[in-house]
Amino acid sequence: MAKTPSTMVELGTPAPDFTLLEPATFRMVSRSDYEGQPLLVAFICNHCPFVLHIKDVFATFAHEYQERGLAVVAINSNDVTKYSEDHPEKMTELVKKTGFTFPYLYDETQEVARAYGAACTPDFFLYNADHELVYRGRFDGATPGNDEPVTGADLRGAVDAILEDTPMPQEQLPSMGCNIKWKPGNEPDYAG
Repeated sequence: MAKTPSTMVELGTPAPDFTLLEPATFRMVSRSDYEGQPLLVAFICNHCPFVLHIKDVFATFAHEYQERGLAVVAINSNDVTKYSEDHPEKMTELVKKTGFTFPYLYDETQEVARAYGAACTPDFFLYNADHELVYRGRFDGATPGNDEPVTGADLRGAVDAILEDTPMPQEQLPSMGCNIKWKPGNEPDYAG
């Protein structure tokens, strides 16, 4: 379990476009489906211990904030040839088991992860209603093996700031997780 931090993309960066398959429903979902709404894009996968550590609290968090007007999508960009547990069929199983109320999308080409600068799972990118990046980084300080409770405090503070039109938290710490499992030759420059 190699720890990899977020790239911490520059704030104000526009959300890259995407149109990806949601395996659970066989529908295509695009960034443009959420025009005019604040948008959270989460890069996750099925097998990463860091994702598994937060998945239930994240599912609850997402449902709560969707009801308040936040659009949420999760994206799996891992190489499913080498990591079969991240296969779209397994994604559908995770959606049902965990009760995700948001689209969990499959980035087969890994182009969307590269466009966003995603480096790890989980990796969170929060955009305002104009789809400009206002927060990137961690869910909270909890990781497997530390005793911090999973609360979503860091991301919760950022989403509250958007929804309540209050100042964004100044301190934004990188997420820490498993590296995205890049297909051979797909590794971006920032993957180190």
